Amino acid sequence: MTDNINKNPSATSGQDRPELQRAIQDIVDSGFAGMQLRVNEPGREWVGSAGVRRLGETAKPPTDGHFRIGSTTKTLVATVVLCLVAEGVIGLDDPVADALPEYGLDGRITVRMLLQHTSGVFNFTGEFEPDGTLLPGIPVQGQEYVDGLSRAHRPQDLVRLALSKPARFEPGTDWSYSNTNYVLARLLIEEVTGRSIDTEMRRLVLGPLGMSNTVLPEASPEIPEPHAHGYYRYEDAGRSKVADVTRMSPSWVSSAGDMISTTKDLHTFVSALMGGRLLPAALLAEMRTPHPKSGDFRYGLGLFVEDIDCGVTVFHHNGGFAGWAALMYSTPDGGTTLTASLTIGDGELDFAAAAQAFEKAKRRLVTEVFCGGQTEPVDDASAQEAHTTA
Repeated sequence: MTDNINKNPSATSGQDRPELQRAIQDIVDSGFAGMQLRVNEPGREWVGSAGVRRLGETAKPPTDGHFRIGSTTKTLVATVVLCLVAEGVIGLDDPVADALPEYGLDGRITVRMLLQHTSGVFNFTGEFEPDGTLLPGIPVQGQEYVDGLSRAHRPQDLVRLALSKPARFEPGTDWSYSNTNYVLARLLIEEVTGRSIDTEMRRLVLGPLGMSNTVLPEASPEIPEPHAHGYYRYEDAGRSKVADVTRMSPSWVSSAGDMISTTKDLHTFVSALMGGRLLPAALLAEMRTPHPKSGDFRYGLGLFVEDIDCGVTVFHHNGGFAGWAALMYSTPDGGTTLTASLTIGDGELDFAAAAQAFEKAKRRLVTEVFCGGQTEPVDDASAQEAHTTA
């Protein structure tokens, strides 16, 4: 079992937590190619993996492997913005248009609205109407998506695409998850500091925490070794195809979901954030306070808040797109965390089915780690959340 055990002497083995090894094996058996999981609790750490690193091979995913974290990126970007608020560089209720006048933004949109998804700006990856109709943005499915993975996109162009579409609602009057908000947040960071988001992320978060395995790739298709491979199954002209989407330019999603990390680095980050080591208490409280209009999603400033059935409150932001999914959960004090990566294989999971399987995987692990394995039902609304926000 050596490939399932972290070489940290404080780590416990899969033999000590067989329920976790069973859970990740069952998740892989449900249609994923591979999974790696890290669970940190006071005084102990468990690290394991299941499935395969690459289709056609037998090696398991590396437990220290790099992976694409998708929308988990948003929590790190929000933290950088809030650090700049703490430094007095910008205010949470400052109009964004004052710093970014060239985009013609509604003057009522504030920094806070970007982070909490209440700006009303159109989501450049597309919006779903209440009846399920997709209002398209940049291609995110099918052959057109695969063909576009080698292209480099500028964040400015993603924003302009979104702003060419009608606003979803008046600023501050409603809630709607929009990737555009976090690309605007990136442009704001760079404008008010005069430095790249990579520089500011390293100065404020990655450097102080020693997160040396976390990468902002910009348009580079590379992913550091070691890593598993992610695959995307789709239909094109009536034919089923599978694309290896490991190497790609994540510039199509930019700072809304482009980062690469490891389970250890994500644990380090969320434990420090929840433990009050990155933000002043007042700003951390703002981050963890859900906006009333976010409803059952319970979204604060770059962070979801969830009261699970066993009476425990957890904070999280998961992420994913074709081929990849990431989990990042923590208790309010940062003492217990769950961080994980899933890679999708070449099975019969289409995008919607993968979202449903991802939701079931997430629920099972959350109840195992934070509720001692008590069962928690998965409902259709939760599955829709996974499909919408991953």
